[in-house]
Amino acid sequence: MREKIPIGKMAKLNNITIQTLHHYDKIGLLSPCYIDPETNYRFYSIKQCACLDFIKYLKNMGFTLQEVKKVFAEKDADSMPKLLDEQFQLIDQKMNELAQVKKTLKVAAENYKTYMQIPKMGVVEREYLPERIIYCYDGKRDIYEDQLETYEFILRELRDLALIHQFPTSYFCNVGSITRMEAIKQRKLTSTEIFMFVDAVCSDVKGIELLPAHEYVSIYCDHFSQEKEYAIKLIDYIVENQLEITGDYICEVIVELPYWTQYERQMIMKLQIPVKKKSTSA
Repeated sequence: MREKIPIGKMAKLNNITIQTLHHYDKIGLLSPCYIDPETNYRFYSIKQCACLDFIKYLKNMGFTLQEVKKVFAEKDADSMPKLLDEQFQLIDQKMNELAQVKKTLKVAAENYKTYMQIPKMGVVEREYLPERIIYCYDGKRDIYEDQLETYEFILRELRDLALIHQFPTSYFCNVGSITRMEAIKQRKLTSTEIFMFVDAVCSDVKGIELLPAHEYVSIYCDHFSQEKEYAIKLIDYIVENQLEITGDYICEVIVELPYWTQYERQMIMKLQIPVKKKSTSA
């Protein structure tokens, strides 16, 4: 046998730790070529560096050690294209997942930026909002009858459906509820429907609705218990300024604050009603 390389030197030659070599031996990936029967000290051959290089090569492509073992067990170069293709697909999937994580972070950051720029709670504003798309779910229970408890149950159901439809998790950052126009015109705040904002790619899914670009009156609210009061404030503003309600009332959760109590989540909501100037007869 040519020169036997002590485990410490072998680790140094390959820029890995002694613990790594011990682990490779333990899992049956790479064992010493010789173990001293008296001292139990481990020795390697310089030729085994090729094996370590290939392990690094596969690890750099995202293979786990168990997958590397599988490659070694095959002992057939013909199987490599299939294994590499499978790994490519796995990496592609992970990249898509990371892209969704990045999108979720971006949405959350934008929501908190909006929160930081809110001038004052309870102040009515008029603004033009762009077209938006929502996925709406009817939970058949009025969320305003049992405070946040009903909302929480229906929200769970909405998110379960979103997972079934394989919606990106970033959609979970933007949810809300709808009171239909007929009810809000009668000054009634009642809703069995909650929604999440989605992208145009989801347009074929049942439950998708379009909120057209329009002028809105809006107001920010920082507690669920104040929503009815602030919604009535919006309606009063509409009447006083001779406006006309043209669509559904939207309660959009802008951001959830990171100090939940034992009993309920803390949300900043944007209440919105689409309006137009009331036509005057000649």
